[in-house]
Parts: sequence; structure tokens; C-alpha cells
Amino acid sequence: MALFRAAWTADDIYEISGAALERRGIRLLLADLDNTLAPYGVPLPEDRLIRWREELNAHGVTLFILSNNRKEHRPRIFAEALGVPYIGHAGKPKSGSFYQAMEQMHVTKAQTAIIGDQVFTDVLGGNLAGVSAILVKPIRLAGNPGRYLRYAVEVPFRLLSRREDKL
Repeated sequence: MALFRAAWTADDIYEISGAALERRGIRLLLADLDNTLAPYGVPLPEDRLIRWREELNAHGVTLFILSNNRKEHRPRIFAEALGVPYIGHAGKPKSGSFYQAMEQMHVTKAQTAIIGDQVFTDVLGGNLAGVSAILVKPIRLAGNPGRYLRYAVEVPFRLLSRREDKL
């Protein structure tokens, strides 16, 4: 069960501050793209997301997109517009892309966290790779009936991950 439990939870990415990550020694924040940083299909980052990335940077935290999107252009275009490194078609929950990102950014597991909206890819992947996992609520479920089913199956694990203490 511990593999499916996030270290922290938040309603959305904007509840996570660079200062809080810095206090915990986090220097690399891996982030899922779709339904975590932006709704599915939104091609470019909104201004609020750009400001959040700048706030992270001000505290020595690098944002890094780790996306399972099978279309290479989706994470590439979004990451370039946001000004962050990325790995597309990451294969989460497998650990390879996590290790690749940490090596690329010259950080350790203890200095790395992942933020995402899915238990079985983001949280499980982070725990398998030995990094802290932050679970957020999905931005939007509309558009794909399979997403409703997937999130419904995750409910017990989301409840296990609920924490009183905020990041």
C-alpha cells in the first residue's frame, strides 16, 4: 500500500510553493503535464503557470516535465514555451525516466519530488524511483470516460494519501 501513497497532497500545483520545496531540500520538481500542469489539449502554458515556474526558480527549484504523452510534439512544445526541460513518452511508473531526469539535472533522489494527478503513474513511479510524490486533484475529467473509471479506482489510495500537514 505504501507504494501507492503520496508523501503530500494538494488541490492543485499552485498550493505548492518554491519556499516549501526549498525547506525540504527539493531542487528538482518533476511534473506530469496533462491534467496536472494544464488540461488535456491545452497547447501552451498560461501566464499563471509561467509565474509559478518563476517562483520555483527563485527558490532554486527546477521544474521538469515528465510526461507519458505518446505524441512527442505535445510535451516538447509545452516545455519549450514554459522554458523547462522535459522527457516525453516517459513510461511512468517505470523508474528509467526519473533516473534520467535526475542525472540530467545533477540531483539526488532526496532532492527530487514528482507532482502529478494519477496514483498509478505519478505516485507509484515516484515511490518506485525513491523520490517524494505529491498528488494533486486532476484539473478536468471531461472528455474521456476512461478517465472517470481510472480516477474512481484511485479513490481509496487518494484517501490514504490525505495529510493534515501541508507541504
